Amino acid sequence: MKTKLTALAILSVLVMSGPGHAQSGHDHGANMDHGANMDGSAPTETGQSAFAAIAEIVTILRADPETDWSRVDIDTLRAHLVDMGAVTLRAQVGASDVEAGAMFDVTSPDPAVSGSIRRMILAHGQTMSGVDGMVMQTQEIADGARMSVTGPDAALIRGLGFFGVMTLGMHHQAHHMALARGTNPHHN
Repeated sequence: MKTKLTALAILSVLVMSGPGHAQSGHDHGANMDHGANMDGSAPTETGQSAFAAIAEIVTILRADPETDWSRVDIDTLRAHLVDMGAVTLRAQVGASDVEAGAMFDVTSPDPAVSGSIRRMILAHGQTMSGVDGMVMQTQEIADGARMSVTGPDAALIRGLGFFGVMTLGMHHQAHHMALARGTNPHHN
């Protein structure tokens, strides 16, 4: 089923890209049969994680007859994925122990990255504080944001570090769907 959904996602993105994809110099459709292995299996990944996330969301939206296409906003989802990439790959993190947890100063001298840091951390703290008994407090600092995380298992928090803590709660998928559907998942 996952292979069929992934194939549909790839096809959906290619169809939705319209004539623009032909101008790129790559004729993706011409070699589609050549991706299969001798046993008939084919790759399922789209080749880049942000593209794959968008393709998955597009597939879900297209399969849902209740999708309100006048509200769909894939560009906002893409901007969020850019923020996720900037924070994950380009931010510097300073960590220090606090009672029952850790404090993370996440910064970058690049204004674009520091903007991504602020958007991600402030939203994450607002959304995830209280989940699994962890309390998250966030604030803006020079060149980024600070997040203090405390909870019942300080060793877990410290061991996960900033990036591990950011993955907790399996909220990202629902968050991405809300963004794509044109709703703000951080405000009621």
